[in-house]
Amino acid sequence: MALLLVLLSLTAVPALASPPLEFTLQGTAQLAFTPGDDAGALVVNAIRQARSQILVQAYSLTHRAIAGALIAARQRGVDVQVIADREQDRHIETSLVSYLAEHGVSVYLDGEHSAAHNKVMIIDNGLPDAAVITGSFNFTTAAQFRNAENLLILRGNPLLAEAYAANWRRHRTHSLPLRP
Repeated sequence: MALLLVLLSLTAVPALASPPLEFTLQGTAQLAFTPGDDAGALVVNAIRQARSQILVQAYSLTHRAIAGALIAARQRGVDVQVIADREQDRHIETSLVSYLAEHGVSVYLDGEHSAAHNKVMIIDNGLPDAAVITGSFNFTTAAQFRNAENLLILRGNPLLAEAYAANWRRHRTHSLPLRP
């Protein structure tokens, strides 16, 4: 009987560390569905509007216009930091993660999880018009032109932006810097 209890405890779903966050949303929402809608252009436009900081979590990043916009933001003085999935960066020949690092973007690789599968950007956290970009849309060419994906840009909800930024910071603690 004791062995059975030990086995059951090993297969049980672990308890959540904290209850899920819940709060009333405010602000605006913009959305796109691919293929068809130009989700990449929406992301690039949001990056161009950034004034102070862009925090990125990317499972995969091969979309040249998005990478170019992140580099341009960094060059105009915006703090741009990217956490990428370590395995995706290693195994995708067209990955632009190293390219970002070579152009001054702070890049970290998350190898803590079997997949660092987030697709998130937090733009100008702490400001009233902060934006959160999320959805299934990988920041890739395939997501734009071949896959059925969705993208959601939520603006003007500081509590939501801070929740996403806090999650980004948690993942940053176990991610290792990529050196160009």
